[in-house]
Amino acid sequence: MAQDSAHTNPASRRTPPAATESAHFRTVLGRFPTGVTVVTAQDGAKPVGMAIGSFTSVSLDPPLVAFLPAKSSSSWPAIERAGVFCVNVIAEDQGAICAAFASRAEDKFAGVAWERAGTGSPRLAGCIAWMDCTIEAVHEGGDHWIVVGRVQEMDVDLERDVGPLLFFKGAYGTFAD
Repeated sequence: MAQDSAHTNPASRRTPPAATESAHFRTVLGRFPTGVTVVTAQDGAKPVGMAIGSFTSVSLDPPLVAFLPAKSSSSWPAIERAGVFCVNVIAEDQGAICAAFASRAEDKFAGVAWERAGTGSPRLAGCIAWMDCTIEAVHEGGDHWIVVGRVQEMDVDLERDVGPLLFFKGAYGTFAD
């Protein structure tokens, strides 16, 4: 059955770039806003962490979450060795913390206040929520790992009246009601 051209989406008439074009794929995915988290762990005597935008809930019962570190990450092997991690949900006023943990700096914790969560993983001060987890499973996913964690403890900071830090179209921003 032929479609009436008056009801056809104009975008569907052009030939889209192939899904294998990684730059275009990144642009398309950039139109999906994500929250910003910092995943932390304790590697022996040294705290480690990384900024993560690819974080999601997986299950309510049991309570499972997932994050997707790049296979090229220098922080992920230390977190994997620890077997535990804390997901820190970054507040809109914590852009500097996000930048520090997104870097390849040797000491990402310099000047960052934190305390130990139940698993021993660093829980960053000022975050709007956190989940302390044990690694449940790790799966391959292309050029990333899919890390599933079982939540052991969690909480929100009800004292702070701030929103989350968001990532959209290659930039950081905030949520407006």
